[in-house]
Amino acid sequence: MKFLVVSDIHGDSYWAERVAGLMHKEQADHLVILGDILYHGPRNDLPSHYEPKKVIEILNNISDRILAVRGNCEAEVDQMVLKFPVMADYIYLVSGQTTFFFTHGHIYNEDSLPALITEGTVFVSGHTHVTKDVIKNGIRFMNPGSPSIPKEGCKPSYITIEDGKAELKEFDN
Repeated sequence: MKFLVVSDIHGDSYWAERVAGLMHKEQADHLVILGDILYHGPRNDLPSHYEPKKVIEILNNISDRILAVRGNCEAEVDQMVLKFPVMADYIYLVSGQTTFFFTHGHIYNEDSLPALITEGTVFVSGHTHVTKDVIKNGIRFMNPGSPSIPKEGCKPSYITIEDGKAELKEFDN
């Protein structure tokens, strides 16, 4: 089974469409969204193609293939319009022999790990809009950044996971 992981779409219809298209290109079975799906939040500028209603339509069309966690910009009203669960703080997934812990990053992060995290776990979070792939104390920390509002010079990126192997990739231009 192959997973495509993105974070922080922030209501940008262009990037939601690119992500949906990438599912086909990467032949991914499921899309994991690490929160901040519809809204840009008070600390970010509006994304170029800010159309939350269109993002709802795009993602609801593939809702049976989406796993998602709650970001700091999600609210209960988002769950009312999205056809897939978005209010969980984290998801555990086992692929191959590897355990993956998915969360947004505003509650659990590299400096605030839950007790469940053990050596060999891949901790995948978003929130910062900055890509990351480092190993620290036996734990691999990955962040796909944000396709719509990348920060610190990062390029729009995503993560693929298949058979316990995770890879950080950049979107094609």
